[in-house]
Amino acid sequence: MKLTIPTWLTLLRIVLIPVLVMVFYLPYKWTNFASAAVFILAAVTDWLDGWIARRYHQYSAFGAFLDPVADKLMVAVALFLIVQGHPTPWMAFWASVIVGREIAVSALREWMAELGQRATVKVATIGKIKTVAQMVAVSCLLYSINPKYPLHPGTDIWLGEWIFHLGDWLLAIAAVLTLLSGVQYLHAAWPALRDDEKAAATRASEEKRKHG
Repeated sequence: MKLTIPTWLTLLRIVLIPVLVMVFYLPYKWTNFASAAVFILAAVTDWLDGWIARRYHQYSAFGAFLDPVADKLMVAVALFLIVQGHPTPWMAFWASVIVGREIAVSALREWMAELGQRATVKVATIGKIKTVAQMVAVSCLLYSINPKYPLHPGTDIWLGEWIFHLGDWLLAIAAVLTLLSGVQYLHAAWPALRDDEKAAATRASEEKRKHG
């Protein structure tokens, strides 16, 4: 199996996940800057590997499989860190919505792939907007949350409190868009799922007649 440049960038994104966790828990005041920087670097590699793949036609089946896995792992781990660093009910709720939707849509895509209709659940425009809002929100929250030095009024983190509120609102918006895009995916896949269910019922009925 030949590894292309986009695939190497995707693998780098996976390697950055434990780096993000380690940096987040370092007992220093600058770890919030470093955490945000690691996540932003991962987001840049996500954009860059897609651009290189399209520009130079460096596509691979392994890369197509690994890219969304790397994205979801990075976002999920970052959200877990944010909730641990700022454990409020709303923060946990928005994070649960985003991670839960990703699991559900991944399962839906796998099912559609088995039916030979994976293209039916391709990324929609609202999903792209959600991704941008989510990436900016997570970057802002990682920047403004430090588990060793919690955010408080009068913080010496540059614009930390303002950026925290921006990230908080953007995460809520991303969670709402996540639900809407999930409904879109389900609506697009529903005819194929319904037809598959009817076909399964027909096969079961025929089997019952044969052995009845």
